[in-house]
Amino acid sequence: MRHSNKNKKLGRTKSHRDAMIKNMIRSLVIHERIKTTLAKAKLVKRHAERVISFSLEKTVANQRIINQTLQDRTLVKRLCDEIAPRFANHKGGYTRIFKLGTRPGDSAETALLELTVKKPKETTKKEAKQAKKK
Repeated sequence: MRHSNKNKKLGRTKSHRDAMIKNMIRSLVIHERIKTTLAKAKLVKRHAERVISFSLEKTVANQRIINQTLQDRTLVKRLCDEIAPRFANHKGGYTRIFKLGTRPGDSAETALLELTVKKPKETTKKEAKQAKKK
């Protein structure tokens, strides 16, 4: 019986699955959106939400926990200083999944996993001039 078996194995060993999850979370922190299969997106979303929750409270202990997943101090710094402040007044739901349809090669369901709050746009000089004219 499969009682209390929450994890999807995705046809991989535990070490391969853990490495894949860490790599996908790293990509999510760098690019703020990733395109993957629906099953992987659902699995990574749970882990990414946990990492972002730890980054909201900027303590040394939390940064060490985040570093266990990201394994890159520059990404930890980026997550804590740039991404986490956007979610300061949120209590969850930091990521969302959009279904994109099936992949042509193997008909696997693809999805887009992205952060819910986007980076604010930086206005260029041209846009600033147009705003002043109006």
